[in-house]
Amino acid sequence: MKVLTDHDVYRITVDFLKRNGHDAVTAKELRLHRSSDKELLEKAKTTDRIFITRDKDFGTLVFLRKELCSGVIYLKITPATINGVHSELQKILEKHAEKDLKTVFCVVEPHRYRIRHID
Repeated sequence: MKVLTDHDVYRITVDFLKRNGHDAVTAKELRLHRSSDKELLEKAKTTDRIFITRDKDFGTLVFLRKELCSGVIYLKITPATINGVHSELQKILEKHAEKDLKTVFCVVEPHRYRIRHID
């Protein structure tokens, strides 16, 4: 799966994604670490990537400005919950097709995840 990770996503999570065969690129690698939330979502869409973040404010932006979105995965993760969140993230990426994840806002927590369609 092709993903763009926000600057706040832990490096261990980016490494986890890459180890599991995903095409993960960071905002920093694209020199977007100082970009606005809107710019990050636009870049994810123009590069055909799902956006992964730890910033819950993206939910508001996504549902107000639906045209910006190519799918968002919001990680409710802390250093203490990394393994549980990574386990759920892997389930999502294995269970759902990339094209389907590009139409949703997904919240990932330890031991569960929720998907809301962006209409």
